[in-house]
Amino acid sequence: MALSKKPVTGMKDILPKEMEIRDYVISVIKDTYGKFGFTSIETPCVENIANLTNKQGGDNEKLIFKILKRGEKLNVAEAATEEDVVDGGLRYDLTVPLVRFYSNNGAQLPSPFKALQMGNVWRADRPQRGRYRQFMQCDIDILGEPSNLAEIELILATTTTISRLGFKNFQIRINDRRILKAMAAYAGFKEEDYDSVFITLDKMDKIGVDGCLEELQEKGLGDADQCKKYLDLFTDIMEADDGVACLIERLGDFLEEDMIASFREIIDSVKATKADTFELVFDPTLVRGMSYYTGTIFEIAMPEFGGSCGGGGRYDKMVGKFTGQDVPACGFSIGFERIVLLLMESGFQVPKAGAKVAYLIEKGVSGDALCDVIRKAQDARAEGKQVLVARMNKNKKFQKEQLQNEGYTEFVEYYKDPLKN
Repeated sequence: MALSKKPVTGMKDILPKEMEIRDYVISVIKDTYGKFGFTSIETPCVENIANLTNKQGGDNEKLIFKILKRGEKLNVAEAATEEDVVDGGLRYDLTVPLVRFYSNNGAQLPSPFKALQMGNVWRADRPQRGRYRQFMQCDIDILGEPSNLAEIELILATTTTISRLGFKNFQIRINDRRILKAMAAYAGFKEEDYDSVFITLDKMDKIGVDGCLEELQEKGLGDADQCKKYLDLFTDIMEADDGVACLIERLGDFLEEDMIASFREIIDSVKATKADTFELVFDPTLVRGMSYYTGTIFEIAMPEFGGSCGGGGRYDKMVGKFTGQDVPACGFSIGFERIVLLLMESGFQVPKAGAKVAYLIEKGVSGDALCDVIRKAQDARAEGKQVLVARMNKNKKFQKEQLQNEGYTEFVEYYKDPLKN
């Protein structure tokens, strides 16, 4: 059978032009987050299958690339279930690995711990624009900070980073899982039906209020009055000048005063201190799919992409599943691949630190003459220039055109006959 030269479906080769942009984005991310006090960590790409299938990852748990047991542990003939042959899986996000990492190494870490983690994750998803089966994620998380200072810092660090990459007029949409539950309780839905209600609510931007009303009734989650009462509440909040004030007025005893005061402080503090051109918007329809979220949730909306380019929230109960003791935790993930895609499509050019020079050497230049060219290249590099040393192709014109496309602006040619130099 012939070997395939194409990547596996949903994965891709990365050419030099895109790699240059990716490296630049990574450098901006690390530099900016470093200024906010986040420190880099790394975790393995493979996790214990039990960690990945603990019913906290939502639909992502259906998309895991699972790994067979090895050697004597793999006994396919006697296997009755998948669990008998699988013991690991490729991570589908960076949060589960981070929580395991913190649970294992917490005694050696400061409190609160501000983590920056970048790395590939894998999901057996349907590939589409900006969505791959292997893709880079970029997360910042704060563990051990119970107050809303965590949310404020995460939002400001993330928006500063995105702004440094040249994006303007984007939105940070913010909500709270406790607000979602209070609104469902206000409408009279059963608590065991909340997740199903939220799945429908999450489609609001696609099917509208009428579509949500129809789907809620089709699912049998409530009678017509309950469904209408629920959706009318969203309409009133989104049309109000102050959505949070409207929420408080309508829900009354369904919300805890401390939670609302903290939520409002996050919004007010970010608006008062932000230095970048983005908008912070309270969006009561924001759900976020992960079931591990316990409080504040947020999402990045970019007009250029027409969808989400990142998100996160508070997950105070997740560490406790590993250690038996809850630790407050909150995180924000940037949609790295989508940001790179937008930069590529806009023709973004990485700012150059120095000139890019190509030394093209004719075939036959060797010995002392070759060493002399290499010494000159070394001297130019010491001056801060980026120097490519390469043999001259027969089609020198085409070779130069290719190098110009890669950003080379200066060419120095060396020939076997000194008179040609």
